[in-house]
Amino acid sequence: MFFFSREETRIHVHVAHPNGEAKFWLTPSLHLAVNIGLSKMQIYQAQAVVEAHIKEIQDAWHRHFGC
Repeated sequence: MFFFSREETRIHVHVAHPNGEAKFWLTPSLHLAVNIGLSKMQIYQAQAVVEAHIKEIQDAWHRHFGC
């Protein structure tokens, strides 16, 4: 999982996989923003990982951007 600095202001995270990549918005609620090459099962699994670590992701975002 990773995010790009200055890509957009809405809290989001990218999830990389050998078959592709997904982008999830975390606000106002967890939502798939982009899927490139991942199956429905891979998206489901990626979303489960994001959900399991949502607080850590949000904390990292706030530390990085100072908000």
